[in-house]
Amino acid sequence: MTTERAFIDALRALAPHPAARGLMDDCAVLEVGGEALVLTHDALVEGLHFMPGQDPADVAWKLVATNLSDLAAKGAEPLGVLLGYQLGADDARFLAGLEEVLAHYSIPLLGGDTVGQSGPQVLGLTALGRATHRPVPSRAGARPGDGLWVTGALGAALAGFEACRAGAGDSLAYRRPQALLSEGQALAPVVTAIMDVSDGLLLDAARMAAASAVTLAIESAAVPIALAEARRDEALRWGDDYQLLFTLPAGAECPVKAHCIGEVTAAGTDGLLLDGAVPSGKLGYEHR
Repeated sequence: MTTERAFIDALRALAPHPAARGLMDDCAVLEVGGEALVLTHDALVEGLHFMPGQDPADVAWKLVATNLSDLAAKGAEPLGVLLGYQLGADDARFLAGLEEVLAHYSIPLLGGDTVGQSGPQVLGLTALGRATHRPVPSRAGARPGDGLWVTGALGAALAGFEACRAGAGDSLAYRRPQALLSEGQALAPVVTAIMDVSDGLLLDAARMAAASAVTLAIESAAVPIALAEARRDEALRWGDDYQLLFTLPAGAECPVKAHCIGEVTAAGTDGLLLDGAVPSGKLGYEHR
């Protein structure tokens, strides 16, 4: 079992509960007492998701915001978070950032766990939310004839990462991403499929296509980017932007500011087409 994809495929046998959604979605959706609880868990690893020596307050912000972005992709209202924290070099600074981001999104810390360990810091967060629309949208559901949309420019996080690494320039998009909660709640009643873009537009679009059993055809020139035109291909693959990728029925009015970047077609040999051809090379970020 050599790849992240193979490991997740093996996990599916252990997750038969309907709430797990076949491990094909951003979140689990658990029906409880007439409500739908939306749950997600993501981790950040030092040297992989954030740079050694990066301001721990920014790391706290990113840890919360990236998890809330998963809730945004379900149109959920956040209820609170549980923190898994490995003690680090400046815990006080992490706490300051955590207080700031929790206040920004008006959500409580509900509990969690702390550990002490040497080596790169590993942080986890579980976010809990309440569905604002039923049925709760998923990555599945895109239908031939739908339009494919994205909420904003891609590549801003890559530009921010490079600025942060160089110690100059605007790195806010990388250090403190935003969870598009209001946009997700507005989209939930009208989309046929939705997810957030965390690992690269092309890779995440391929995942949506697989979940929906369709082909997604993207027009690269229609994708808004935050990099120079010469770096368009990088912007489509790098990730960390946390924009929302979604499909709408043809002719449907989009309730948020967004860009139509392609269309859904019937499933073919390949689930993803870029300018009419199968994209080559690595589509986005996978752990291995």
